[in-house]
Amino acid sequence: MTPAPARTELPEIVAHRGDVEHFPENSLPGLEAAWRLGLRHAEFDVQLSADGVPYVIHDANLERTTSSTGDLRLMMSGQLDGVDACEPLRFGTRHAGTHLPRLTAVARLMAGFPGARAFVELKRASLVHHGRQHCIERTIAALAGVLDRCIVISFDVEACRLARETAGLPIGWVFVGDPARQLAMLEELRPEYAFCDHRGLPAAGPLPQGSWTWACYEVTDAQLARALHARGVALVESMAPQRLLAELSGNAEQHP
Repeated sequence: MTPAPARTELPEIVAHRGDVEHFPENSLPGLEAAWRLGLRHAEFDVQLSADGVPYVIHDANLERTTSSTGDLRLMMSGQLDGVDACEPLRFGTRHAGTHLPRLTAVARLMAGFPGARAFVELKRASLVHHGRQHCIERTIAALAGVLDRCIVISFDVEACRLARETAGLPIGWVFVGDPARQLAMLEELRPEYAFCDHRGLPAAGPLPQGSWTWACYEVTDAQLARALHARGVALVESMAPQRLLAELSGNAEQHP
């Protein structure tokens, strides 16, 4: 089991889909840049192709982050391996030639960073289309060699349960809304990590404590990160990890 992070004076940064401020999201260069910052954790998303190959991409549809079109779940890996995931809508041609990564390629990259850990999000679109068991089995197989440093997370409660039952993996449940309304499920599921959008939290007050470690995403500045940490949040997930790290390090030492 992956141990929960020790409590420090500052929250620990999780690179949300890599260093997204400077590189295409869910890309090998973006994840490498995040780990080279010295951050321990990165989060990335997994969808499966028609032939069951796990790729690291948030959307099932290719339009938003690649130069191609179509539903990845209906396409074969032979078609997808040539897809340019350069995020042309955001970066133009600056990152042209950034291939859509297989999960196995991300696992190889991660193997080169011995201290790196990953939150691997199983996306609902593929869980529904391919089935939970198939998605989990293919994801686990692709992570061979680094599986002991990975935490499976999902909005899907049953996928979280199945990941734990299938491989004994630590899990993170990603939920929507006020944590007080999710407390019964948190206590029943007992995930190692509880993820939520900070914008769904009550305006003030400590978060409910339990067997889980709190992680909040969409955190973009140090003031918010510190405020969340004071309320019991250990991990802050950011798409601008380099900038957030610099801001937090301005007044205190970051402990990755």
